[in-house]
Formats: sequence, structure tokens, C-alpha cells
Amino acid sequence: MSKQAFRARSFLPHPPAEVFAWHAREGALDRLLPPWSGVTVESRSGSVRDEGSTVVLRMPVGPLGARWVATHHDCVEGRSFRDVQASGPFSYWSHTHRMEPAPGGCMLEDEIEFAPPLAPLSGWIAAPLVRAMLGRQFAWRHRRTREDLAAHARAGLSPLRVAISGATGLVGQQLSAFLSTGGHHVVPLVRGASASGAAARAGGAAASAAGAAGSGTAAAADAPSSIAWDPAAGTIDAEAFEGIDAVVHLAGESIASSRWTEESKRRVLESRTRGTRLLCEALAARSKRPRVLVSASAIGFYGDRGNEALDESSPPGSGFLSEVCRQWEDATAPAREAGIRVVNLRIGVVLSPLGGALASMLPAFRLGLGGPVGPGTQFVSWISLDDAVAGILHAIATPALEGPVNLVAPTPVPNAELGHALGKALHRPAILPAPAFALRLLLGEMADALLLSSTRVLPRRLIETGFVFRDPQLAPALADMLGSGPSHLPTPAPTDAQGGGASPGARP
Repeated sequence: MSKQAFRARSFLPHPPAEVFAWHAREGALDRLLPPWSGVTVESRSGSVRDEGSTVVLRMPVGPLGARWVATHHDCVEGRSFRDVQASGPFSYWSHTHRMEPAPGGCMLEDEIEFAPPLAPLSGWIAAPLVRAMLGRQFAWRHRRTREDLAAHARAGLSPLRVAISGATGLVGQQLSAFLSTGGHHVVPLVRGASASGAAARAGGAAASAAGAAGSGTAAAADAPSSIAWDPAAGTIDAEAFEGIDAVVHLAGESIASSRWTEESKRRVLESRTRGTRLLCEALAARSKRPRVLVSASAIGFYGDRGNEALDESSPPGSGFLSEVCRQWEDATAPAREAGIRVVNLRIGVVLSPLGGALASMLPAFRLGLGGPVGPGTQFVSWISLDDAVAGILHAIATPALEGPVNLVAPTPVPNAELGHALGKALHRPAILPAPAFALRLLLGEMADALLLSSTRVLPRRLIETGFVFRDPQLAPALADMLGSGPSHLPTPAPTDAQGGGASPGARP
């Protein structure tokens, strides 16, 4: 069977050099892998600018998965580069990325030559299936590229050095990739990191400076590669924050990793309050402090409130989670008192098939065994992972944001509606209820706090400060992240000097 060709092409209202730089930075591939695909980055060496540099992907094929190794070639700065399969699932694969000048921006073009697996034995059966898969994936990739670039343009920030705790978590991983593609340098807080002390900081800064030359991230030159801390031991490399512009604090023990006991509840509380206070005291002690601290909290602050509409001015509720959130936010006081702008993000249920609540729901729903939890009338205040990371950038970039900020979509929904929308996105029935009494027998107090309570939270402060939601409605958001959203490219080539095409913002 001869090689097949596929092409995806859409207009972006950004110059070619800017779109190329986005693709050339470290987090681009993480941002371009569709969340429903199950593909992850195993390792990489160099960047798209480096001839022969390699990326290794892990694909969900069989019980152990499969590796896909590709190499980068033929880079033309600001305009194009090519990936070629060295080993993997296809008989042949060559992918050329182009950014061509166009009135008001550029045309982003992905051109792929491929031979399906087992070619030529696979004949003409596999080629249409591959073409359909590519059409769906590249429509999604182009939308995400357009939306990420638009979010960074709205933020209008020069390159920053951003320290992140919890950088390996669900939100932290995508936030790190999102910030890096925007030209910012991410410095993770690492427990037991070896990069502590003046010598290691100097080495890390030198390495980051070298990386900056390749990535276009000027902020990397003055930042360490990581910051060591150990909240349980009360230690942190405070001097490493000297060149940091912003801090995002996401670390904390999972509240749903096991059935609650008095000991597990103590660990949950202390993991948040002790680590937050340690970090904030270290920031406050610096002579040159970060401009802003964005510190995680949760909508558990409000407790079980039925149908009451809640915003940032609403008083706290009662119960264990409400108390945890109150103490968690109070622990940021040393930073606030030192003059650092502190944003306490009250984060809702972050939806993504990559982890968290949605990932735990998917197995049952894919089997057609999902449905409403308990009565199904309790409100779920949700947010897509994309809006969560973009909301954190908005908090960093917006001086008017300070104190509590609800990081939720503007449309909280009853639990039954969440189940119905998820079933529809998966093309499965969603009618089997999970009775409240069974959940209480299985999970105890945790069932009432996490699954059966009703919290209807609205993002008043985000809306007031002009945040643009990509995913304001639940059904399109689930369809997009699960791969059943639009499979076409809605943005045509521009026809005039204004560029034309669809405007960035909410997804179709």
C-alpha cells in the first residue's frame, strides 16, 4: 500500500514566529496530546530546533502499553519543523508542522504522510480509520493551540519565573506545561530535592539559562531548576525564591485517598496548613519577594448549602472540610502581612479524564453502569482542567484579584445532570443510581462531605475581572475532553487584512 496523506489547516490571529515559539517550548507536546487518547510523554531530549532530538511516547496498547519514538528534523526557525517515526505503531510516519504568514496572523498547517500499521497487509481498511482519528485529534489540537495563545495574549505578561508546589498533580502538570508554552519558566518545589544550597542553585540557573536560549524563555536565566522543601520536616530552601516572580501553591494530601479516620483527617489538615505556613513564612522573610502568591483552597469552605447561590462574600459553612479550608486560607497570613498579593483559589471539582473525580467515574460509565449519586439533586460546582489552569494564569496576571476567588465554571449543575451529560458524551446509558445508604456504608463521613453535599458556587470575582471561560457549559466541555466534540476545523483562512475566522473564547 502506498503512503497516505493527511492535512489540517486553520488560521490563527498570531504571527508565525509566536506560534512556532509556542510549539518549540517544553510543554507544547503535553498540551497537544488529547486527554482522551491516554498517550503520555515518557522522555525527551532536546527541542524541535535540535536536529535528531528525540521524544518517546507511551501509548495505551495492550496491558503494558507500547512505545512510540519520534525524532525532530528540518527545523526552519519561526516557520516549520518535522517529526519522523523512528519506531512505533505505523509502518511509516512523517509529520511536518508549518506556520505560514497570512493577513492578520498565520496559517497553522499539519501535514502527515503515513502508512497504516501492517501496511500493505492492512490494505484500504486501516487508512480511513487512521484518517478519521487524525481529523478528530487535529481539530482538537488546533482549538487548544488557538485557545492557549489567546489566554496568554489576554494575560499580557512578560516572561515570569513561577514556582509551583504540587507540580506533579493533575492541575500542576498541565499548569506547568501551559505556563512554559507561554514563555514562562516553571520552578517546581520538590520534596527531598538535591537542588538545594548556593552551588546547586548556581548550577540550576546556568542550566536554565542554557535552556532559555533554546526555548525563548528569558525568565529562565535567573531561576533555579527546582526548590527543595519538606513540609513534614519544616525545611525549605528559602534563598532559592530570591529570583521568583510568582508562586502557585497546590500541594496537599488527597482528601479521597482512603476512608476518613481521625488520623487521616489530621494528615489532610496538617498537609495543607503546615506546608502553606512554611512556604508563606519563607516568602515573607525574603528581601525581594514574589509579586503574587496563588494558593489553593477549595469550595469545601462553603459546606453543604443546598440550592443557595454562593459567591466569595458568602460565609463559611460547617463540618470538617469547611474547617480545613478556613485554616488553609488563614495559613497564608504571613505572606499577606509581608505585602505579597495573595489569592486564595477556592477550587471546584476539576474535570479531566487525566485524573481526579472524572477519571474515577469513567470505568463505570463506560460500562453503562453509571448514574446519579444519591438523590441526584445536590449541586456540583465543576470546572474543566483547561479553565482551571487558565484561571490560575488570570489570577497571576490580574492585580485586582486578591483574597478568595472561586475557581469554578459559571454553571453548577445537579449531580443527575452531570451523570446524564457524561453518559451522553460516552454514548452510554446513565440511569443506575448509587444509593446514599450504600455510599455511607462504604465511605462513612466522606460520602456526605464529598458526594452527597450540595454546593452551588458562582465565580463572581473571575467574571468581574474579565476572565474568558473556554468551557462555560458542562455538556460541550465533557464532549471536548472525551473526544466526542467537533471533529472539524471551524476557522477558515482569512479573506482580508483583519484575519477573519472564529474569535477565541468558549468552545463550540
